[in-house]
Amino acid sequence: MSTFGLALREAIDSLGRVCVGIDPHAPLLAQWGLEDSAAGAREFGLRTIEAVAGHVAAVKPQVAFYERHGSAGIAALEDVIAAAREAGVLCIVDAKRGDIGSTMQGYADAFLRGGSRLAGDAVTLSPYLGFDSLTPALDLAQAEGKGAFVLCLTSNPEGASVQLARTGQESTPSVAAAMAAGAARLNAAAAARGELGSVGLVIGATIGDAAREGGVDLGAVNGPLLVPGIGAQGGTPASVRDVVGESSWRNVLASTSRAVLGAGPHVAALRDAAARTTAEMA
Repeated sequence: MSTFGLALREAIDSLGRVCVGIDPHAPLLAQWGLEDSAAGAREFGLRTIEAVAGHVAAVKPQVAFYERHGSAGIAALEDVIAAAREAGVLCIVDAKRGDIGSTMQGYADAFLRGGSRLAGDAVTLSPYLGFDSLTPALDLAQAEGKGAFVLCLTSNPEGASVQLARTGQESTPSVAAAMAAGAARLNAAAAARGELGSVGLVIGATIGDAAREGGVDLGAVNGPLLVPGIGAQGGTPASVRDVVGESSWRNVLASTSRAVLGAGPHVAALRDAAARTTAEMA
């Protein structure tokens, strides 16, 4: 069975390491001449996909910017995910869900199960009820040949208070190190086959020495590293290489939003901005 890791490896190798975040927040909608509504968010997403499909490795619609418009917004998100599927571009649904038991299973069914209109190729997950609380989603992702990106070291300053908290364990000295070790464990079979695993981590582009400070072994993960914060948030190719290390650079999927979307609303301008960002991250 094909896996998300294999599909992403092929996409990165052929199209470059850029993922375009689809973030239809009010200022960008206004810049594009669109209403701050479900219809505006839908058009924003569809136009972005038209511009970048076949030119970047993946897109990443942010669920919150659709949920804020209620049921109509969810329907718009479903249309955006469907458009990505039809265009053949990998779609990471940026939901950042985390819970336990049957509730986590419900989120898994929504964002990963085949046949769900909210299901993309992968989903972002929050592990801070414990890594193993994600098991329903991680098991379903494996069964469906899909992927998951687990929040590990994020760029927001508040994150370090939890992510770099000490565990007292020599092998995983911080909470973030334990999250990375959990991903590495689930990717071990793919590593044995010489393939990229399907359980990735979210690593901020501007975290500096946090991985080293937390004893996080990114090189052992053998999964994709989704790195948001490229461009407007200050992340650069040099900063990302410094954060992840040379051994993990090949597995980086660099996420950018404003650096590309700020060039809108015209498809040609969006495509040119995506091409520039891809060239910068080569």
